[in-house]
Amino acid sequence: MLLGCIGDDFTGSSDLGNTLTRQGMRSVQYVGVPDQTADANVEAGIIALKSRSAPVDEAVRLSLEALEWLRAQGCRQFLFKYCSTFDSTPEGNIGPVAEALADALGASRVLVCPAFPATGRSVYLGHLFVNDRLLSESGMENHPLTPMTDPDLRRWLAQQISGTVGHVPAIVVAQGPEAVRACLDAQDVEGHRLIVADAINDTDLVTLGQAAMNLPLLTGGSGIALGLPGVFRAAGLLSDTAGNWTGQSGPAAILSGSCSNATRAQVVRHAQSNPTREVDAGAVMAGEIDAEVLAEWALTQDGLPLIYTSADPDTVRDAQLRYGRDTVAGAIETLFAATARALVAKGVTRLITAGGETSGAVIEGLSLTRLEIGPEVDPGVPVMRANANLVLALKSGNFGAPNFFAKAAQVMAAP
Repeated sequence: MLLGCIGDDFTGSSDLGNTLTRQGMRSVQYVGVPDQTADANVEAGIIALKSRSAPVDEAVRLSLEALEWLRAQGCRQFLFKYCSTFDSTPEGNIGPVAEALADALGASRVLVCPAFPATGRSVYLGHLFVNDRLLSESGMENHPLTPMTDPDLRRWLAQQISGTVGHVPAIVVAQGPEAVRACLDAQDVEGHRLIVADAINDTDLVTLGQAAMNLPLLTGGSGIALGLPGVFRAAGLLSDTAGNWTGQSGPAAILSGSCSNATRAQVVRHAQSNPTREVDAGAVMAGEIDAEVLAEWALTQDGLPLIYTSADPDTVRDAQLRYGRDTVAGAIETLFAATARALVAKGVTRLITAGGETSGAVIEGLSLTRLEIGPEVDPGVPVMRANANLVLALKSGNFGAPNFFAKAAQVMAAP
């Protein structure tokens, strides 16, 4: 294994696997820390954790356990993957995990770059943009678990760490890898270990990957990995056998627990020609929603059934105020995990999920441990094979075209 990756949620980890696989790197996503050695032909191992919204101490512990396993596989470089919208609170978990990994690896220069231009995420002057909007005006300020109210990554990250935050500006990145390395050295001299790098386009991300070729650790969205396969290929280390994909026949269903602007628009679009069923958060808390009933409903519908909750941020806030944020999130995740089990038990072979927390709950509910990365549906979202009878598409809340759900079902299908 060449590249060891630690993802703080399941959709983000599959997003990273998609980026690496498309560049010809044989990638496997593991659900949690494996209990056995990786196959010898795996070039990039991605350990998907459910640590994004976990308590800081737990997130750090899980990430260090993942690092230990990856180091045992012989990895030459490590990547900490988080969301391209930098989903975190002022307490963490991005900063504390990055610092802990840097300590363990003895890393003095650590890139921080969540940019993913293919999905409209760019970093300029240390500020994160979503298309033409600052992060704090993109809808992420309404996120139920990690509301992003400040687009300045340096300022947001500084609240989370014990050290200070550096910066590689766009004008330096445009000058190429050597200029970036010189800037990283200068930031190190000034005492900055975590260093935010600007990136406006894919060329910038490739430059950053080349500049980081000798760094033990880098962090960011999946875009930061765009240039890494090329570095390994230039060193003669890649086999360029990323594997073949075979589609899956059988029924499909969708579970969505995201209230992002993108997912809400996708739900509206899907409802125009397909059956949908909204699950009210209050009804979930009252114990009025049954997973078996939801699964039966889905399997008796014509078209591509969608079960969704939390479409309206105000509805989410009301439930959180009444019952508590973590309690509501846990109840909804438990419901979706049970619904996923019921759907698969009743014959669903293509399952689509929207939302990182929802996807994590579904994967854990189905007791899946290893996912083979397949073709891309939309930027950042591949389909994945869980076993001989089940394929998945795990979508981050903010990703995907308006017709994503229908596209995903089609890409997953057998020819």
